[in-house]
Amino acid sequence: MEGMSAAVLRSGFLTTVQDAGRTGFRQFGVSPTGALDTHAARVANLLTGNDDDASLLEVTLGGLRLRFTDERLAAWCGGSFAVRIGEILVPPGRACRVRPMDELSFGGAESGCRAWLAISGGVDVPRVLGSRSTDLRAGFGGIQGRALRDGDRLPLGAVSPRSAAIARHLRDSRIANWGAPGPWAVSATRHPMLRIVRGAEWERFTAEARSRLHTAVFTVTSDSDRMGARLDGPLLAQSDGGGDLISEAVTPGTIQVPANGRPILLLADCQTIGGYPKLAHVIIADLPVAAQLRPGDEVRFREVTLAEAHRALLAREGELERFRVGLTLRAP
Repeated sequence: MEGMSAAVLRSGFLTTVQDAGRTGFRQFGVSPTGALDTHAARVANLLTGNDDDASLLEVTLGGLRLRFTDERLAAWCGGSFAVRIGEILVPPGRACRVRPMDELSFGGAESGCRAWLAISGGVDVPRVLGSRSTDLRAGFGGIQGRALRDGDRLPLGAVSPRSAAIARHLRDSRIANWGAPGPWAVSATRHPMLRIVRGAEWERFTAEARSRLHTAVFTVTSDSDRMGARLDGPLLAQSDGGGDLISEAVTPGTIQVPANGRPILLLADCQTIGGYPKLAHVIIADLPVAAQLRPGDEVRFREVTLAEAHRALLAREGELERFRVGLTLRAP
């Protein structure tokens, strides 16, 4: 319906519809896709009264401009962007009320490279294999399996009672005076340090290569995308010279190292199997930081135990649940 939509006046560098991801189909070679930072996406959704797995927009390097046809709530989290409704600056991690014919715009990324924009009601595109996420390589999901284009009409779902309750609290101020914690609202960092656990082929690499992974600085190359971030830096050599392996399962966060010794950090659109040795894995709790890596950024790695990785994830999930309860108390 015309009134349940937003007009895409400018699509930006790369804007796609994403959600929590496409699960249960990896055995058929279907990538998980979904928001590169599912935590930021969940927080933005909760701020607008959506279910935390509702579909939303992933904005890469900014430039997006939307015009709304009905009243909505909007919230964004991610990198450092100047986001405005008309001339009103919208801070990250805060819900804001958007009125009919309002325009919401993203400036360029000041740090990091991605943001997740939630709109009350969610982006109402058809589910494909259980998800509304865009799979750019396979060409399905989202808006016809592609990035948004200028002139697109973005269908929006019905606003929930929870969203309506939040909107009533913003009748006068338009922008909430409460919101997400700072590190959740803006996950980009100038000196990223990603925590890792050892991969299946850790012992296949030389002692020097393993030491370099812990101590060296790696630079993200321009040949990076949602599938993975290619890293430049000291070469990571295998002790046997780099023989062939049988392809095995890989996941977002896996650090593969081809025979050329230059690591690849896999992200949400990664393939389901790979034949390169798996040196390490970035822990789930640090994937939000990895999602903000852009060409030219420098990144370091620090090894932790599997138990520490579990504790970090459990702590974040516990904090998110307390945040969810807090939002309910703000607008019961």
